[in-house]
Amino acid sequence: MIRKVLLGALLVTAASAHADYQCSVNPRDDVVISPQSVQVVGENGNLVIAPDGSVKYNGAQKTLSAGQRQQALNYQKALRTDLPWIDNGARSRVEKSRVALDGIIAKQVGESSSMRGRLTKLDAQLKDQMNRIIEHRQDGLTFHYKAIDRVRADGQQLVNQALGGILQDSINEMGAQAVLKGGGNPLQGVLGSLGGLQTAIQNEWNNQQADFEQFGHEVCNRVVSLENQRKGLVGTLK
Repeated sequence: MIRKVLLGALLVTAASAHADYQCSVNPRDDVVISPQSVQVVGENGNLVIAPDGSVKYNGAQKTLSAGQRQQALNYQKALRTDLPWIDNGARSRVEKSRVALDGIIAKQVGESSSMRGRLTKLDAQLKDQMNRIIEHRQDGLTFHYKAIDRVRADGQQLVNQALGGILQDSINEMGAQAVLKGGGNPLQGVLGSLGGLQTAIQNEWNNQQADFEQFGHEVCNRVVSLENQRKGLVGTLK
């Protein structure tokens, strides 16, 4: 049971990293944001929008009406706003999850617990995975849509590997504590400590679940809105 609860709690972190939300829209384009332009390129063609709203589509400079230029400006503004918002929101929730789990381990097992080091390592690995989806560059961000499925699989593997070590550490460290305390059945003491750790993690998951679900829905809403704006603009260019 403790393994399942730890898995559920740590997958909160993994879910943010993977951007694994049930949504009616699945991105099929990379987005490259820089001071000079916003580029949307992939299965739907190659759209480049300059800061003044001028547009190139599939390499051809387009002559725009005032309405089309405003559409391009609005779409560009939304991309420059929403992509960093999604990235920052996911990363802040990863950090919140790590801090909460670290605090639980420190309190329930001890500040010297090896589990805290494993958790820190996993946190860094998952943030590296996040950067494969939304890449931070010196001059902006790049969203890589094809990385989502690969990161989902790789992140799951990282979580599973970390969980094995965390579970073993919890048994070893709590077993050692139970022996030192003495006064009864050490195995019973270990089971009691594991139960306390399980309850604390489950309670923390309950505290964070609503926020994660709300964030996922908001991400989906913004992705749907962005896709509708892209379709609307490109539809006028063809």
